[in-house]
Amino acid sequence: MAAALRGGAVRPAKPRARKPAPAPARKTAAKPASAKPAGYVPAKLGAVRNVNLPPQFAAAVIGGLAVLGLAAGLLPDHHAQKLMAAIGEGLDNQLGKAGLRVKALTIQGASPQAEPAIAAAAGVYKDQPLLGVDLAAIRGNVEKVGWVKAARVVRLFPDTVVIDVTQRQTLAVWQHAGRTTVVDSDGAPIPEADPGRFADLPLIVGDGANEAVSAILPILNKHPTVMQRVEALVRVDDRRWDLRMRDGGLVQLPAIGEDSALIQLETLDQKSRILELGFERIDLRDPEMVAVRPRGETAAQPAQAAGA
Repeated sequence: MAAALRGGAVRPAKPRARKPAPAPARKTAAKPASAKPAGYVPAKLGAVRNVNLPPQFAAAVIGGLAVLGLAAGLLPDHHAQKLMAAIGEGLDNQLGKAGLRVKALTIQGASPQAEPAIAAAAGVYKDQPLLGVDLAAIRGNVEKVGWVKAARVVRLFPDTVVIDVTQRQTLAVWQHAGRTTVVDSDGAPIPEADPGRFADLPLIVGDGANEAVSAILPILNKHPTVMQRVEALVRVDDRRWDLRMRDGGLVQLPAIGEDSALIQLETLDQKSRILELGFERIDLRDPEMVAVRPRGETAAQPAQAAGA
C-alpha cells in the first residue's frame, strides 16, 4: 500500500472507504411473450368495434370464423361444405340474437313505379339475419329488372339493406306484334312499366321502331308545330318514318334528310295553313316537290313549297 508524506513523518496512508456494493436487483417474473397490453383487442374484433357494433356480434363473428376455418381444414371437401353451411346458419342465428336482423329495405334512385318490382326481385324479408344477406345475389336479381340499368347493394348496420340503382329512362311506348311496351333510351323494353301510365310519351309503331326512335325524336322536337299534332310515329320497312297525325292525316318522311323535309312542311303550312285545314296525305319523300292529297280526293296534288 502506498504511503503519504506529511511534516517529515511517515504515516501510513488511510485506506479509502469502499462504496457499498449496489443492492442486487429484485427479480420479477418475466412476462410471457404472448402477453398483451391492457385494452388490447384482436385485429378482427377491433375492425368490428370500429363500426360500433354490439360486443355479442363481435364475439359471434370471431367465433364463427374460427370454427369455419377448422371445419374447412379438417374435413373432406363435400363434408366441409355441408358442415360450413350448417355452421353459417348457426352463426346467422347468433347474429340475429345479437340484434342484427333486417328491419328496413331502402331503395334509392328508383321512381315510385319501379320500386315494387325492385323490392320483389331483392327478396329481402323482415327479421332476416343481416349478415346472412347475399349482397351479390340481390344485385344480380335486381339488375334483371327491366327498370334497372345498374345496381349497388350494401348493408347499413345495424338493421338496414340499401339498394342504390341507376334507372333506365323511359323514351316511348312501342306497339309491335300485337303488344305494347315502354322502351328506354336505348330501345330496350321495360316489361314492368305499365304503358297506360305513360300517355305523355310518344307512340311508336312497327318493326325496328324501338331502335330508331332515339334518332328521329330530337329532329321532331325541333319542329313543335308539327310534333304537337303527331299521334304516332310509324316505322316503314325499318328504313323511314310516317307521321300519323291526330286528325287522321299522314305525313310521309324520307329515309334521309328528315329535318329538311319538315322545314318544307312548315313553310307550306305558313303559306296555306295546311296543318290547320287538314289533309289526307302529305308526301315529303321527294326533296324537290311536296305532294299533297286533300281530304276526299283520290290523287295527290303537287304543291310547291315556297323556297323549296
